[in-house]
Amino acid sequence: MQDPMRLPQDLPIPVQDGLADHLPGLSIPSLALPATHGGTIRLDETPPGFERTVVYAYPLTGLPGVDNPAGWEQIPGARGCTPESCGFRDLSSDFAALGVFVVGLSTQSTPYQQEVVDRLGLPYPLLSDAALQLTQALRLPAFTVQIRPAHDGGGLRTLLKRITLVIRQGAIEKVFYPIFPPDRHADEVLEWVRGQSC
Repeated sequence: MQDPMRLPQDLPIPVQDGLADHLPGLSIPSLALPATHGGTIRLDETPPGFERTVVYAYPLTGLPGVDNPAGWEQIPGARGCTPESCGFRDLSSDFAALGVFVVGLSTQSTPYQQEVVDRLGLPYPLLSDAALQLTQALRLPAFTVQIRPAHDGGGLRTLLKRITLVIRQGAIEKVFYPIFPPDRHADEVLEWVRGQSC
């Protein structure tokens, strides 16, 4: 069984496909998304005490003892959700000190997402766009793949490509896309935020 924290050296690198070029400057729609901490979160509203929201979107978190979907390693950008999430976890206090509210986003259900929050000890919420409302409203980069039944019921699913949005005053201030390698992405975002605070 593969260690989700260790990335293979021969992972395919995602290419710039232009699917996020329209996002900078867009206003965030007023959608309330289910969150793992209970209730909902609207991304067009920055929580009190924060200046920015960082939303890192990822395809699918794996499960201990369950194989990844067939061909997962060959899909550019698919592998690496666990180390990416742990990167944001480990830097969560640094982001908070800079006035940044961090959330994760995927198209999995909230109960499925709760497993990874508990297992990895994530101090921030994960948001569910299982209904694809935000994905479609913003035309977020996505792909379709057959996933295993253990992965939130399985079947042919639309998953988000790995992308990070920095939201300020209800609009997208910065887009990180494509993202590689995922295990160092949180550091990349934190460095950018620090640059805005100088």
